[in-house]
Amino acid sequence: MPEAMMSAAPGAPVDPEQIAIEVASLSNTQRAAVMLMLLGEDEAASVIRHLAPKEVQHLSAAMISVADLSQEAVSSVLDGFIATIKKQTNIGGGIDYLETVLKSAIGEDKASSVLSRIMPASANRGLEILQWMDARSISEMISSEHPQIIAIVLSFLDYDVAADVLRFLPDTVRAEVISRIATLETIQPTAMQELEVIMRKQFSSNSSLKSSTIGGVKAAARIMNYVKSEVEQGLMARLNAQNPELAQRIQDNMIAFENLAGCDNRSIQALMRAVPPELLMQSLKGADDILKDKFLSNMSARAREMFVEEMDGKGPMRLSDVEEARKQMLRTARKLSDAGEMMLSGRGADYV
Repeated sequence: MPEAMMSAAPGAPVDPEQIAIEVASLSNTQRAAVMLMLLGEDEAASVIRHLAPKEVQHLSAAMISVADLSQEAVSSVLDGFIATIKKQTNIGGGIDYLETVLKSAIGEDKASSVLSRIMPASANRGLEILQWMDARSISEMISSEHPQIIAIVLSFLDYDVAADVLRFLPDTVRAEVISRIATLETIQPTAMQELEVIMRKQFSSNSSLKSSTIGGVKAAARIMNYVKSEVEQGLMARLNAQNPELAQRIQDNMIAFENLAGCDNRSIQALMRAVPPELLMQSLKGADDILKDKFLSNMSARAREMFVEEMDGKGPMRLSDVEEARKQMLRTARKLSDAGEMMLSGRGADYV
């Protein structure tokens, strides 16, 4: 726990500047965690019940990280929340208002997906349960299905979970599954019926039949961002042999390690806090000066000197180790980006 995050000793004088630093270091997720912990167990459980699995994971980690927050910092977070609430003079028009806003912002299909998460009665319960299953269990359930069905299932999962499921699938079908994800556009009711049959085998659940926009090149690229290096190399080689043009389009939309140079300093600092120094050293080995300077400039002079000295002292590293370290860095960066804790610059048009 950083010094700024530790509670002051009982009876010690309160340093307003130190409290300000302590509060400023909190991410939005950590601030939400503070508010949730102030609610009490029953109320907190009522909120968490409506969150997606990935949101529960991020929020739980944040709750642990703020456990030693000083009372003064907690009060400051609460004051900030109240100040924000006071600025809200209109809470909108309920579900209809929310649906209209979401459709305008992200389109009808994505809005339906979001609404299905927060309104359980309209959710696809079979696919929703998949979000709580581990990757190996999901792969065992779908490994014998047609690649098109596998592609549809993976397209509904979070990208990192989909990547893990892909790792457990037979090597012979991985490239075809990624290819089908990249070329998916909509799921027609007939395909949803077939998918529902598979879900019903495990969960006996129902699903409303409606066309849904999923998949696409960017979805395939995001899944590939989470795939381990050894799996990615073989998979891309197969895909390139089958469809070079599609393979190139996926590659163009994948995040490269060099893209981290385009991140703002606050995002770089968030990433550095989330990864061990050893991993950062490995990933920066052989990197260009612009990227190295991006990370080094966000260290103190003393920390920078020690970091460079230790990194240079390690000598040559195997390229495969460096590539795997960079993959792990990118996976962490994607998770931080999905949690809203960093802005991730990438090749795809959906990154800013």
